Amino acid sequence: MVLPFLLLLLVGIVEFGRAIWTQSTLNSAVAAAARCASVNVNLCGAPAATQSYAASQATGLNLDSTAFTVTVQPCGNQVAANVPFTFVFDQLLPYAITLTAQACYPS
Repeated sequence: MVLPFLLLLLVGIVEFGRAIWTQSTLNSAVAAAARCASVNVNLCGAPAATQSYAASQATGLNLDSTAFTVTVQPCGNQVAANVPFTFVFDQLLPYAITLTAQACYPS
């Protein structure tokens, strides 16, 4: 009788852990891309190159470079990302959330 509740708890822990890992990877990717845009103009001189670099830094997520936006702000080069996140067990957790991350690095 307790097994369904324990399985639901276990699945919830795994799914939210995966969401936190995805958010952390996304934060790391935008920070690395913003730094690259400011420091390494040979590799990330154009916005499209910075987007590709950000997608390559999001290890394990298989994101398209269009998920990232690159702008020049008063704080410097800013990279932002909006990624939809769906749970693997969508029958148990029927929610879709959008994970966002942004980083700005001085020019």
